[in-house]
Amino acid sequence: MLRARVIVMPKSGVLDPQGRAVLGGLHSMGYGEVEDVRVGKEIVLNLREMPDGEAHRRVKEMCEKLLANPIIEEFRYTLERG
Repeated sequence: MLRARVIVMPKSGVLDPQGRAVLGGLHSMGYGEVEDVRVGKEIVLNLREMPDGEAHRRVKEMCEKLLANPIIEEFRYTLERG
């Protein structure tokens, strides 16, 4: 089995309202040392066995077409065998 771990984050310079809310909450709880927060998502995909090249191509395609909004988000992923 292959496992793809996809991390999707807002692009730098894109407003991140969730990050701002978390930052405000941390500051109100006394964690003033936190200077910035960006909130993203992790998506875990369990895939059937396939060659590495095909797996990379398919996961990248999934990210570009559905899992990330290329206008405001960036993504990275890892593949694990197990």
